[in-house]
Amino acid sequence: MTALTRDDFLALDAADELAPFREQFVLPDDVIYMDGNSLGVLPRTAAARVQDVVTREWGQDLIKSWNSADWINLPQRVGALIAGLIGTDAANVVAADSTSINLYKLAAAALRMQAPRRKIITELGNFPTDLYVLQGLAEYLDVELVAVPRDQILDVVDEDTALVSLTHVHYKTGVMFDMPSVTKAVQAKGALMLWDLCHSAGALPVRLEDCNADMAIGCGYKYLNGGPGAPAFLYVAARHQAAVQPPLSGWMGHARPFDFTDVYTPAAGITRNLCGTPGVIAMSILEESLKIFAKVDLSLLRKKSQHMGQQFMQLIEQECATYGFTIVSPWDNDMRGSQVSLGHDEGYAIMQALIARGLIGDFRAPEVLRFGLTPLYLRYQDLWDAVAILRDVMESGVWNQEDYKRRSAVT
Repeated sequence: MTALTRDDFLALDAADELAPFREQFVLPDDVIYMDGNSLGVLPRTAAARVQDVVTREWGQDLIKSWNSADWINLPQRVGALIAGLIGTDAANVVAADSTSINLYKLAAAALRMQAPRRKIITELGNFPTDLYVLQGLAEYLDVELVAVPRDQILDVVDEDTALVSLTHVHYKTGVMFDMPSVTKAVQAKGALMLWDLCHSAGALPVRLEDCNADMAIGCGYKYLNGGPGAPAFLYVAARHQAAVQPPLSGWMGHARPFDFTDVYTPAAGITRNLCGTPGVIAMSILEESLKIFAKVDLSLLRKKSQHMGQQFMQLIEQECATYGFTIVSPWDNDMRGSQVSLGHDEGYAIMQALIARGLIGDFRAPEVLRFGLTPLYLRYQDLWDAVAILRDVMESGVWNQEDYKRRSAVT
C-alpha cells in the first residue's frame, strides 16, 4: 500500500464538496477538534440568535413572544428539522427534554401498550444512561430487564418481550447495528423496537420509516451542534401515536392547554409526548444549527465520514503501529458510525497529553480514546495533523507525566 502524505490530505480538502460548511461554525485556530461526537461546535449564527431572543423577543416583547415569535411551537419546528435527518415526516418528531427523560417516557409507554408482556431487552455495554434509566423503570414497574451482549440480543427476544431498546451506533466503539434487519427480527416476535440515535442523527443518514421503526430518541448536542445540554428529541411512528399514554402527562402535552381544565386529555399525535415548558433559548440555538443541516446532502456527509474513518485508521497504522494502539472501530465502512476509537492501556493519560497539544478527542473507560469525525467542519488535513501530534506525544513519552494521569471529573 502506498504511504499516505500530507499532500494527499490537502488534495482531498481541495476536492471536498462539503468544505464550505466549515465557515458556518466557530473553530479556534489552534485546535484540532475531534470531539464532536460528544459536544458539537458553535454554529456561527447561534450567538446572534441568542442575542435576539434575549434582548428583543424576551427583553422587549416579553410574554407576547409566545405568539409573536412563535415560541409555543418551537418543539414542533425543531422536530420537523430533525425529521429530515432521520428519515420520517415532521408529524412524527418533537424536540423535548433530555435523551434520558425521553427514553423513560417512550419505554414506559411501550410497556403499557404491550401488556401483559413484561420484558425489556437491551445491550450489555450500552451507554450507561440508557441502562440506568431502563434499570430504574424495570424496578419501578416490576418488570424484567435483560441486558446481553449484542450477538445474543435476537436470541433472547421471546413472546414475553415488550420492548427492545438499542443504540444504533455504539458510543464507545462506533460499531453500528443493521437497523432494518434488527427491527424486522424484533417485530417478528411481536415486540416494539426503540432506537437511540445519539450517535447517528447528523452523522449519517437514518431511515426510520424505511425500516419500520416503532420509536426513537436522540440528543441535540453532539453531531447536531445544539450546544451543551441542548434539547433532545423523540420519534413515534404514526401508527402508534394514538396508543401512547404519556407517563409524564404534562401541561404542554394536553389537547387544549390554555383551557386550563383539571383533567388531562392528551393532545393528538406526537405533541402528547411534550411535558413541561420548552427551554426557548436552548431550543433556538438548536434550531440555528438544524437550518445548516437543511442544506446538507446526507449522502455526501456519509461518504466523507466513511472515507475519513478509513484514511484516519490507515494513517494510524502507518505512523503509530509501534506504540501499542489497537483499532477498536470496524474497518468495514458499513459497520462503523462517524468516529474512530483506539484502545491503549494508558489511554487516559495519552488523551490528556493530546488535549494539551490542541488535539481534542475524549476518553471512555477503561481504555478507549475516541476521535469524532464531523464532516461539516473537520478537514482531511486535520486528520494528518492529528496523527502527527499523536505520534510525537508517543515518541517523546510526554504522556507519561503524573499530571496527565490524574483523572478529571469529565473524561
